Amino acid sequence: MDRRIVTAAALDLESPGRRDYLVALPHDGIWGDHLIPLSVLVGPDATPGKGLVAFGSTHGNEYEGPIAIKHLLGEIDIADVRGRIILVPVLNVAAFRAGARDSVLDDGVNLNRAFVADAGRIPSLGRITHRIADFVRRTIWPHVHVVLDMHAGGEVAQFALGPSFHPIPDPEQNRRIEQTARWFGSPIVLVYQNETPGLLTSEAERLGKITIGAELGWGRSVQPDGVRYARHGIRAAMVHWDQLYGEIAPIAHHADGTQRKISIVDRRCVVIAPFDGHYEALKKPADAVAAGEVVGYLHDFQHLDAAPWPVRSEVDGLLAAQAWGARVTQGQHIAITGQIEDWVR
Repeated sequence: MDRRIVTAAALDLESPGRRDYLVALPHDGIWGDHLIPLSVLVGPDATPGKGLVAFGSTHGNEYEGPIAIKHLLGEIDIADVRGRIILVPVLNVAAFRAGARDSVLDDGVNLNRAFVADAGRIPSLGRITHRIADFVRRTIWPHVHVVLDMHAGGEVAQFALGPSFHPIPDPEQNRRIEQTARWFGSPIVLVYQNETPGLLTSEAERLGKITIGAELGWGRSVQPDGVRYARHGIRAAMVHWDQLYGEIAPIAHHADGTQRKISIVDRRCVVIAPFDGHYEALKKPADAVAAGEVVGYLHDFQHLDAAPWPVRSEVDGLLAAQAWGARVTQGQHIAITGQIEDWVR
């Protein structure tokens, strides 16, 4: 399959048919360009401002999303496309090339903190990562109403696999987002605090879009279930929001009724490391946890004869995430318990 190298201004996201591009954004360090892979499929029922975009690798060491989207690129027939589908298997090409969370070979910026005012528009926010954010804002947002952003925990955290979103004040937008999240089939759907500036998903939510993030793996590896959930969830969103013809059945925990919605908005859900140490997990993600229960130990090897510090959950629920690597730093969130919530009716 041939991909045309084009500037963002030359992209055609409206004409019927399929087009496969490499979108050129100028490189900061050499006479050249970063090339973002993007495919657009437009069917007969496409309408202005409506469509679905799926992003992989907003961070450079997240691989379930890119692999799931790569599979979908080979599976979706243009004849089955009803509206507008935009697939971007690797959004943060600078970080992906480095195999790191941030664009460490370029500007050192975290793309999922780069959706700030004037990103890509002023010199102080004008390097590659902020220009990727500007590309998404100016080129992709106007054409879509469904946004799927596939993440993983990298080397920092081991998550219970599943899609995520923030508390949404608009009841109808919240209902649509939760409905979309459930179709991933994962054991959990995560609601988390919206306190960090510059998130891609936060901006899409504020714009009123049906927006899903997801944590699908950890350890810079590829979790088979993470790929499976992403692949199914993205395709289900295409079908249910009228961008792809066909029908799709629930899978896994969605199908058998064991899927749970958990919230980590309450600050008591988080256990913070009080000192540098080594984390010993006693639980696995998605395990049931009771308030006061020890879910792990933090060991201080500078004080070998001291008892390990018990990591206790303050709330009842399910273990949403915990430190992935044994070595943790003071202030790191080393265990997070999600409180079980009812589904929206």
